Amino acid sequence: MSSVSASFDVIIIGSGPGGYATAIRASQLGFKTAIVEKAELGGVCLNWGCIPTKALLRSAEIYHNMQHASDYGLSAETGFDLAAIVKRSRGIANQLSNGIKFLMKKHKVTVIEGFATLTKGAVAPTVNVDGKSYSAKHVILATGARARTIPQAGLAPDGKTIWTAKEAMIPQSLPKRLLVIGSGAIGMEFASFYNAFGSEVTVVEMVERILPAEDAEISAMAEKSFKKQGMKILTNAQVKSVKPSGDGVDVVLSAKGKDMNERFDRVILAIGIVGNVEDMGLEALGVEVDRTHIVVDEYSRTKIPGLYAIGDVTTPPWLAHKATHEGIICIEKISGENPHPLNAGRIPGCTYCYPQIASVGMTEQQAKDAGRETRVGRFPFIGNGKAIALGEPEGLIKTVFDAKTGELLGAHMIGAEVTELIQGYTIAQTLETTEAELMETVFPHPTLSEMMHEAVLEAYGKPLHI
Repeated sequence: MSSVSASFDVIIIGSGPGGYATAIRASQLGFKTAIVEKAELGGVCLNWGCIPTKALLRSAEIYHNMQHASDYGLSAETGFDLAAIVKRSRGIANQLSNGIKFLMKKHKVTVIEGFATLTKGAVAPTVNVDGKSYSAKHVILATGARARTIPQAGLAPDGKTIWTAKEAMIPQSLPKRLLVIGSGAIGMEFASFYNAFGSEVTVVEMVERILPAEDAEISAMAEKSFKKQGMKILTNAQVKSVKPSGDGVDVVLSAKGKDMNERFDRVILAIGIVGNVEDMGLEALGVEVDRTHIVVDEYSRTKIPGLYAIGDVTTPPWLAHKATHEGIICIEKISGENPHPLNAGRIPGCTYCYPQIASVGMTEQQAKDAGRETRVGRFPFIGNGKAIALGEPEGLIKTVFDAKTGELLGAHMIGAEVTELIQGYTIAQTLETTEAELMETVFPHPTLSEMMHEAVLEAYGKPLHI
């Protein structure tokens, strides 16, 4: 390596939601800041994850509504152009990536293009990119993660017939038969998208139910809805082998003690993620890594002086908004402020399938396992005037309270727009609101949010509309 090319107060490696937000906040705090990115600004989320998938799902939602136009007294021709759907999604991703370029320029953040490695430095590790070395007082890793693969079982993407999320976002044609391996948020979002446009979708999940991170009651309702839409759901199932053959894939599945030989046009791998920790020099520095994820404390500090890590490369939950808040907390702690550590139990999770799913806090079972005496409230969408007017009567809002203190332990939702509604309960948890304040809160009418009120009232035997 050559001598140091430039010096900064803070260098951030990775420009996803965690990285770029941290860079902006660092600049606001007066730090001379640089960000390193090997691909597109915005990282996976803006370019190949959160945003472009929502653009695809929006097309699916409108197509679904067009097919049900007669339910609203309307008529419409139904059809779709897959290439145009993909083009719209990619255009949105490019627009947002260019927006990050503007924000970096606005906040005077130096953008360094290339793959970064770390070596021992005087204060913090030295950052090396394409033959140049950069020094900083603080280095923050925001390198993210990628799809998990299991090559020995044939579960490795080939870019043609076996896809990760990236390939699934840019299909050239619609697969007639699609296998989705894994039923978490990513798996079910793609299952919903392809099912909406007519693919025969099969979802395989190793454990006893789909969406295993969600409340069991919500998970069961989701499975019932997906099956009603025509999806085939296999739980307690395994994929024994996956072999590309011609323009398709031969798959051996095992479910209910029986092996099944199936052929699919395409397979989507959605079996989790692994942190991007390789080839950066972390091992030589002595950075502690646990199953591909960097070990950090409550302020994102590693055990190496001057080195921090945020986002998907660290601990779960692996969510973009968690990465952003971790980065803000990390840089504000560096600056001498006294931010509160992030409470992982108050981070909402959203799945943008149809119907939508959202949750925050403990599930009912987790609360019981923690020894909490609970009060549980439920309110169905069918009891809400706005939901019926929208033509969206399918869904449920569920609340879990501590019976002794009134603490809101968790909230779980399935139905239209619940990914927007969940933030109300998230704010309530952050403010340590009890059932009393929630009951006294006035909710506007007619709205879907009224169901949030009713789900609280029902937990305490006071519902008005059921």
